Amino acid sequence: MAGNLLMSVSQNERERAIFRSRKKFQMDIASDMATFRDNAIADRNFEIARNMLLDGEPVEKIVRYTGLTADEVEDLRKQLVQ
Repeated sequence: MAGNLLMSVSQNERERAIFRSRKKFQMDIASDMATFRDNAIADRNFEIARNMLLDGEPVEKIVRYTGLTADEVEDLRKQLVQ
């Protein structure tokens, strides 16, 4: 890996610090994107569950199709009733 080569060849502390900083930045971006994707999927699953509840679908079917827990679906149902 190019990063390993840089770390082994370079004896310059500044260059190593720049490399570590870039690597951390890349990892932070990847983590942020994964979190965004997970949140978007969760939001979409709640939207699907809401629509299924409004259509009168049973909780078991909603759980199977969305991956939400039965408690989450029941909580959503309670919110819709209010």
